[in-house]
Amino acid sequence: MKALVMTKYGDVNNSLAFQEIAKPQINADQVLIKVHAASINPVDYRILRGDAKALMKLNFPAGIGRDVSGVVEAVGDNVTTFAVGDEIFSRVDEPLAGTLAEYVISNAIDSVKKPANLSHEEAASIPLVGITAYQSLIEVAKLKAGEKVLIHAGSGGVGTLAIQLAKSIGAFVATTTSTANVKLVTKLGADQVIDYKKSNYLDQIKDFDVVFDTLGGEYCLDAFKVIKKGGRVISVAGEFDAQITKELGLNCLIRGLLALKARKVVKAAEQKQATYRFVMMAANGKQLAALADLFESKVMTPVIDSVYDFDDSIEALNHLVKGRAKGKIIVKIAD
Repeated sequence: MKALVMTKYGDVNNSLAFQEIAKPQINADQVLIKVHAASINPVDYRILRGDAKALMKLNFPAGIGRDVSGVVEAVGDNVTTFAVGDEIFSRVDEPLAGTLAEYVISNAIDSVKKPANLSHEEAASIPLVGITAYQSLIEVAKLKAGEKVLIHAGSGGVGTLAIQLAKSIGAFVATTTSTANVKLVTKLGADQVIDYKKSNYLDQIKDFDVVFDTLGGEYCLDAFKVIKKGGRVISVAGEFDAQITKELGLNCLIRGLLALKARKVVKAAEQKQATYRFVMMAANGKQLAALADLFESKVMTPVIDSVYDFDDSIEALNHLVKGRAKGKIIVKIAD
């Protein structure tokens, strides 16, 4: 089968290649998916350039892509939830990464039947960013109706779904975006939109219950300036907290170095008596199923920036690297 693979650590143009590789073989608890569409995420190029070497080392050639929507080609002996021919979507488990391919394996437990009202391209846009938003806002922040949440980068892949998810539970949502995307995030339901090209959000936001940081750096530290005493800062781009380093099983040396990097964030949280958590999303079929219900009932809607043909996957990744996509970038593998 044809697949786009990473051949070495490096940049998009010099470290990726199309190759003919063997069709993957499933175990008893997995399904084989004929891929119709996949979506790409910043984590894909960050792993490609070697940002995660300390956490996971790749054996090349290695697959790229983690979101998939397609049709079940084969089911494992223990699988009773799906049958050959079912349309499903998934954020595949990390060891199975490689959805920019004609076929991919997913654990049955991580897979969900595709909402009937969504195309494969739309369904493929959801899993990673949707589960990231769910785990950040619902599972970790425990956002409640009536609470105020600031979501950075509201027009991005995570941001577009985070806004809708927060509104679905009755939260007040503020978001930051550029002038070109103000109408988009307003349409998605944001109650307060701050155009960062025209004003500083720090002058307009205060005493919020939750900040969802998708940008890292100073945005992570500044989050403590806008939350109320005892508030919660959830980040997918900032410094690792002590809990995540323990969960990852990192050795004492690496944990110590990460603790040094996080000391400013820890101090800022202590001064506000606030909670700080770094979220590293993990595949979760139950949470994806909850999201599927919201999309099927049209409480939430996919936001797609562009769709590329399979042969243009490298061009799609170059578009992603620019960081200007509105919603998700999709790669169409098959009709």
